[in-house]
Amino acid sequence: MKVLGVIPARYGSSRFPGKPLIDLKGKSMIQRVYEGAQKATLLDALLVATDDERIYQEVLRFGGQALLTSSLHQSGTDRCAEVLSQFPDYDVVINIQGDEPLVSAIQLDQLLSAFEDPEVKIATLVHPDVTPADLENVNRIKVISDCHHNAIYFSRSALPNTHYAKEQHFPWLRHIGLYAYTAPTLARIAGLAPCALEQAESLEQLRWLYYGYNIRLITTNIETPNIDVPDDLEKVLPFL
Repeated sequence: MKVLGVIPARYGSSRFPGKPLIDLKGKSMIQRVYEGAQKATLLDALLVATDDERIYQEVLRFGGQALLTSSLHQSGTDRCAEVLSQFPDYDVVINIQGDEPLVSAIQLDQLLSAFEDPEVKIATLVHPDVTPADLENVNRIKVISDCHHNAIYFSRSALPNTHYAKEQHFPWLRHIGLYAYTAPTLARIAGLAPCALEQAESLEQLRWLYYGYNIRLITTNIETPNIDVPDDLEKVLPFL
């Protein structure tokens, strides 16, 4: 199995413009993500996919590999699909979040281990610790699983409604937004039309479920903080 790691990176984030290039104790965020991901043992190649010349030049500066991609992509998945079209000899692509400077190589290897099962076409990570606050937080995506460890549904809400249950506890899982796909599957899902479920929850993975693709859930106890807005820097800097 030949694995390509792709780090999608945009300059024009509405909540934090220029985020990939911010300085984190002497290194740009994109450099820290790249160097962290490089430590994964199951990656055969790694590159940054960006639509911005400044990010592209920064990756080349620190010795990384980068590719300039279209500015029209609506998601990291679409950007990964464009990269795959130029690297057709890879079997699996892993989509690595470009705003997690503390990315764990162990976590990436955990996700990629899912493809030891030939039935797996798409995989993502989940964390078993879901607090009452998480259930109320629309930015904490909850997942429910079937008996084969495939996702039934992803939601910003605390589905199912446990009001009618004798036991209020339910085995929710918390989604961690790392994805990996087999190359043929990535090429197909990038061409799917949006669906109502995806638009209602603003979660692209619901499109894949809607069109009949199973998403294998891999449990991890590792979670690293991401940088979404400037205030998130306080969560990350003490660990660098």
